[in-house]
Amino acid sequence: MIFCVVTDGTASAAETLPECDLALYGFSGLGEVDYENELKGKTEKLEVAAALSKACGCGLLCGCKTLSRGLLRKSVAVSDKGKLLGISDMTHIIDGEDYKSGASLGFYTVNGCKVGICIENDLLFPEAVRALTLCGCNVIVAVLEEVRDTIPPLLIRSYSYLYGVPVVMCAGKTAYFADISGAIATSTQKYALFEVSPQSRYHVVTTRVKGISADDRQDY
Repeated sequence: MIFCVVTDGTASAAETLPECDLALYGFSGLGEVDYENELKGKTEKLEVAAALSKACGCGLLCGCKTLSRGLLRKSVAVSDKGKLLGISDMTHIIDGEDYKSGASLGFYTVNGCKVGICIENDLLFPEAVRALTLCGCNVIVAVLEEVRDTIPPLLIRSYSYLYGVPVVMCAGKTAYFADISGAIATSTQKYALFEVSPQSRYHVVTTRVKGISADDRQDY
């Protein structure tokens, strides 16, 4: 499965993507999306993104900032071969940031691949990433405005290794890919192509816990 991370550019009808299964844009992909203007037909950003996914025959994930009745969110719009599957929002707001949190984690089947969505601050919360892996996602997609320090690359490398799920990240004009071995690759090319091999490798993990005596348990 080939992932194309577009580090510089917008999702437009004029865009011609390299051959890929899924394409990922950062927050420049759609810019700001005003739901009211979209519904009234004043703008057609979501429609254009869906049309681009159809034209290129791939799944498309576009970072954006969505505006609804004055509430601003960091979001990712997900399309698959011409159909808008949904829009997921960042669920964690830190220290009074000027954004509204979303209500649920993003999980989609895009072009046959189970994709978990991780947006900006969500990357800092391991329980969110673990929840996506427990849902059975094949790959986690992370979208950040920029990388301000070494923490985000370190986190995706750790998550991919610990949870056995590759992570593809677009942060500003840099693309990242971490595989389950703990290796990480980066690219600043406009189109960064990564080959992702979804795997279902499991291990039997045994632990000992004090208490819960077998003599005291009852069958219900």
